Amino acid sequence: MPSRTSFIDRIESIPQRELYFFALYRLLGAGLIAALVFSPLTELIGAPRHPRLAANVAIAYATLAVALLIWGRKERWLTPIVLFSVSIDIVAATLAAHALPDASAGIAMMLLFNVAAAAMLLRLRYGMALAAVASIAIVLEYLWTQLTGDVAIRSLAELAMFATSYVATAYICHQIGLRARSNQALAERRGAAVANLVEINELIIRRMRTGVIVVDGANRVSMANEAASALIGAGAGQLASGQLDLADAAPELSRRLQYWRNGHPPVETPLQLLPEHPEVLPRFARLLADSDLALVFLDDATVVSRRAESLTLSAMGRFSASLAHEIRNPLTAISYASQLLEESTDISEGDRRLLQIIQQQCQRTNGIVESVLGLARRERANPENLDLAEFVRNFVGEYRSTLSIETDSLEALTGHSPAPALVDPKHLHQLLTALVHNALKYGRIQEEPARVQLRVAVQGRNAVVDVMDHGPGIPEAVVAQLFRPFFTTSEHGTGLGLYIARELCGANQARLEYVSSAHGGACFRVILPGPHSLLPA
Repeated sequence: MPSRTSFIDRIESIPQRELYFFALYRLLGAGLIAALVFSPLTELIGAPRHPRLAANVAIAYATLAVALLIWGRKERWLTPIVLFSVSIDIVAATLAAHALPDASAGIAMMLLFNVAAAAMLLRLRYGMALAAVASIAIVLEYLWTQLTGDVAIRSLAELAMFATSYVATAYICHQIGLRARSNQALAERRGAAVANLVEINELIIRRMRTGVIVVDGANRVSMANEAASALIGAGAGQLASGQLDLADAAPELSRRLQYWRNGHPPVETPLQLLPEHPEVLPRFARLLADSDLALVFLDDATVVSRRAESLTLSAMGRFSASLAHEIRNPLTAISYASQLLEESTDISEGDRRLLQIIQQQCQRTNGIVESVLGLARRERANPENLDLAEFVRNFVGEYRSTLSIETDSLEALTGHSPAPALVDPKHLHQLLTALVHNALKYGRIQEEPARVQLRVAVQGRNAVVDVMDHGPGIPEAVVAQLFRPFFTTSEHGTGLGLYIARELCGANQARLEYVSSAHGGACFRVILPGPHSLLPA
């Protein structure tokens, strides 16, 4: 289907509508000439000078005008159609002016529009050529009148004015057409750019995580993006109909909006629009100064809390780094004093063993300080190839010897096969210490002793260690928040142990997961990359 653009769009692509109107004007001109010949209008201008010529011209021109109206709307044949049709107009106007001398001035004026339209539709050379042909035609008609001895109605001055008008009008109309086409092309380019910007803005608003709702003065939702539709539970059909009442979809949000419209400051507390949906913090803005339309922004409160949490963690990281530097000084003094005591000959073997434990714990604490500093500075881990089974056995032996477990039990289930892993040993030691400490602390039922097991296995190219206890387990409602910083179920806990453990795993390209157990208890699984885990399978 042809594009219905203006006739000033492009020379090679004029739509059928404009050619249709041009053909209608030609039919109107042919009808007027026929009326002057065959109707009582003849008495107004007098009898034709050549009745037969006038009748033949009127019939032929009217027939051709009808044919051009039917056939002459093929826009791909624009140039031939316009050249042929305007040439017929010139010939018909010249013969009609000769046969009807009293109407010759009007016919010449009527021809002026045909020449002007052709100059707008065609290239300059074609338009000027048709104007020249029309000028020559009226001069030839004048000479024909003189040669046949008929009385010339028009003077040479009138002929000169008509000839000049044809040429001048053709040139001016062509320039107007060029300017109009240029403006049309510019308008289309800008319109396309605006349409693209509208689509981009609509896509951005639709895909925004922040909910955006437009509410009119009658409290009806006139527009909402995808995030807002999900938050208020509105379907596409309800939004398209424009009949969704905000009070029905979100009563508390509607109440806050009305409260804000009454001039009160907005309520800063978050609200939950639907069950099992995140809490949102609504913000309101007036769309236009003199309009009742209001914009409602629904910010996800969890995103805001995560930003605040990130800032808090950043501050805690700087504080931890500063605190670690301060710990180093007394730690160095303790380590140096224990070394001096070991050199004494008056110390019993039992006390010497205690000094060795102090020295080991100083080294371990110093390693923890180094890990905290590295985590605060976002330093990369220094992974090494190690046997996870052997590392876990040594860790369990060291933990038993250095910490008082008493009635609690700590057991390593490593088997006899090696479990190669690629991990920073310092980070792994700190990670297992945190997990075992949590298991011994929370993995007990009332006053019963805690039973903790470290099970090592190999899964494909990864090495896995499970820290398992036989306590009451972790409620399902708490599992989703286990690794969040500052989240704890204990009054004396900091809520940073599991978070730091997960960060240490991330620094070593490992994963820390909670695995639910059907037999009770809790299980934290550390999945470590093997030495060849990055190679293609």
